[in-house]
Amino acid sequence: MFYHLERQGLEQVLPKLLEKTLERGWTAVVQAGSKERVDALNDALWTYREDSFLPHGRSQDGFAAHEPIYLTEDDDTPNGAQIRFMVDGAHAAAFEGFDRIVFVFDGADGDAVARAREDWKRAKEAGCVLTYWQQDGAGRWIKKA
Repeated sequence: MFYHLERQGLEQVLPKLLEKTLERGWTAVVQAGSKERVDALNDALWTYREDSFLPHGRSQDGFAAHEPIYLTEDDDTPNGAQIRFMVDGAHAAAFEGFDRIVFVFDGADGDAVARAREDWKRAKEAGCVLTYWQQDGAGRWIKKA
């Protein structure tokens, strides 16, 4: 699945996608392009709403195998996640082993769009079933492919 951000940033979209993931009873891995981005997402997931937080952790927190949402800059999956989110330039080493892999990219970033096109091509060549979602002017998700 490819999510093309246009009206909202990752910090607004990712928590909603992760909430839906947990509602389905799944665990998730969020792979970011850098350790700094993992740290920023860690902070964002604790504070994205006043009345709630998303249970998550990183390798240095010590409970990686038990985390419903595991944040990393590597391709590890210690929690046996069913879904992997690729954000901020993270590179998918493989496309198997998950029920879903979700690429979330910033449509205003030309490099991110180019990487998403490359990932789309690689996923298609690997035989994955692909979907592409883009935000409309009101921020709603429209399935484009």
